[in-house]
Amino acid sequence: MTGPPDATRPPDATRPPDATRPPDATAARWRQRYAFATAYLGGFVAVELAYALLDPDAQTRLIAWASTSVANLEHEPVGPLLLSAFVTPGHLVTWPVLIALAAFGANRALGNARTALICLAGHVIGSLVSEGIVAYRVDAGQLDVAYRHLSDVGPSYGVVSAVVIALACGNWPARALAAIDLAVLVFPGHIFGGLSQLDVSAVGHLTAILTAAAAAALILARRGQPGRGQPGRGQPGRGQPGRGPGRSAGPPCPRRRSRRRRRGRARRPADAGPPGTGRAG
Repeated sequence: MTGPPDATRPPDATRPPDATRPPDATAARWRQRYAFATAYLGGFVAVELAYALLDPDAQTRLIAWASTSVANLEHEPVGPLLLSAFVTPGHLVTWPVLIALAAFGANRALGNARTALICLAGHVIGSLVSEGIVAYRVDAGQLDVAYRHLSDVGPSYGVVSAVVIALACGNWPARALAAIDLAVLVFPGHIFGGLSQLDVSAVGHLTAILTAAAAAALILARRGQPGRGQPGRGQPGRGQPGRGPGRSAGPPCPRRRSRRRRRGRARRPADAGPPGTGRAG
């Protein structure tokens, strides 16, 4: 027969921690950890659903306004640079899958702020460089003036940036999914088609990849450096010869001081009198 339960022991002490966590807390943690990927994927799907409900003329006007063409970037660059990452005239089912494969792995690897900044930088710099080359070639007479009004929309610059982050900084599942994503974009998608002729899309994708790779390399390099203000491994502390890394510059411990004091004192014989009476004769 067992005795009464211990009154000092909580009733749920033997339960695992996750058993008492409410579902709302788990969902909130998921949203916080993958806030960027969830927000971008949800925003893209919402814009695409609204785009599908428009009539063909309205769709054409929306694409023309959101395009990062030379003409739009010269007059109103902010709106097209932001909206073009959420609008695409085709593959309405394929793009959400490609975004999810890359964005969530990149988000897990670098967090929300860094992933968002790198993807935004890849999208913006890729658009500016590719359209800047078009503007130069039009002014030089190498292309017709109609190239200033090209239709250039889609999330692919940001997606390839997220692919690079996942490949460089993610875990193995994230890298595997990102590799599949990149293979789909390169071979069926032909994102580098026409690169030798300085095609707008090919140049933009290459620029976005290089931008994300440079940012990821910088982050990895900073991670490999020792902490600021701390000496390197195997080196003495700054201004403290002989001290190992990570040791404080405080005073020696009291025990060591007491030993040093005892070493300097003369030992008294066992039969000596109390202190202050002199040595026995």
